[in-house]
Amino acid sequence: MEAEKKPPAVSDMGAWAMNVVSSVGIIMANKQLMSSSGYAFAFATTLTGFHFTVTALVGWISNATGYSVSKHVPLWELVWFSLVANTSITGMNLSLMLNSVGFYQISKLSMIPVVCLMEWVLNSKHYTTKVISAVVVVAAGVGICTVTDVEVNAKGFICACVAVFCTSLQQITIGSFQKKYNIGSFELLSKTAPIQAISLIILGPFVDYYLNGRSLLNYNFSGGATFFILLSCSLAVFCNMSQYLCIGRFSATSFQVLGHMKTVCVLILGWILFDSALTVKNILGMLLAVMGMVVYSWAVEAEKKASTPIPRNKSDMLDGEDVPLKARVSGLTPSDLEEGELKS
Repeated sequence: MEAEKKPPAVSDMGAWAMNVVSSVGIIMANKQLMSSSGYAFAFATTLTGFHFTVTALVGWISNATGYSVSKHVPLWELVWFSLVANTSITGMNLSLMLNSVGFYQISKLSMIPVVCLMEWVLNSKHYTTKVISAVVVVAAGVGICTVTDVEVNAKGFICACVAVFCTSLQQITIGSFQKKYNIGSFELLSKTAPIQAISLIILGPFVDYYLNGRSLLNYNFSGGATFFILLSCSLAVFCNMSQYLCIGRFSATSFQVLGHMKTVCVLILGWILFDSALTVKNILGMLLAVMGMVVYSWAVEAEKKASTPIPRNKSDMLDGEDVPLKARVSGLTPSDLEEGELKS
């Protein structure tokens, strides 16, 4: 039995590790690509369109070579999901432009309670006090790490609300689609990526022009910039794939909580690679966040064990597959076995 349980645990850890490594890697690559000290590629929405274009291409090659099997998902659901996902991306970019970095981080932290609330409303999911407490600790730790100045205006607040709502809905929908249509994470990504790619490639340059007043046509695509765009797109394939994989394996809430480990990793790598300031406040916040994640993992495991039914008596244990092979062949029932044992 132990040997059967190990592969899922290993693959769960692998999916989460892939998401953390690819997400942190893409942030580092984009920082070099988009920063003024790097290649100043200030077209975040268009870059996301490039990401989904490469992801769609990989999905098409996978289906064409028979590595993955295309399953049917209604087109209107794919279009609806892509609309929600693209609104999430655009909303996040507008929120970052219109609000301070501090409020932007707070809006990202608010996704945890929003996801919890939406899972409760849409999927009737309930959380124990231990899980809720651990989530609060994680959010507090990441908040201490990242939140500095907090400034907000009406436009920015509306954009942040739209971004948080759509991102939370997107993550919950991924999990529900996988269960509803019995479709794998990569197969679902292959279905949604082309629609998102086409829409973002068409609308992205206009959104980016509104955000920063610069036209993509006037950008100088140097060799270094092209390399980092391709690197970013390659990492995006793994990032998108692992996101669908993680949400399929974990709940959307768990994905949000575990995802904040990426924030801690980014802060540490920023300090190592880009000489970013790392204060006592940052370190204390990181320790608190990590402690909250450990408590959250323990609380979720405790919740799983508590919900696992325990056999009440011997007849329950002998029911079904646990009936000995000899008894099945002879046609004996569990009650017959008990009587036989008593007689002997």
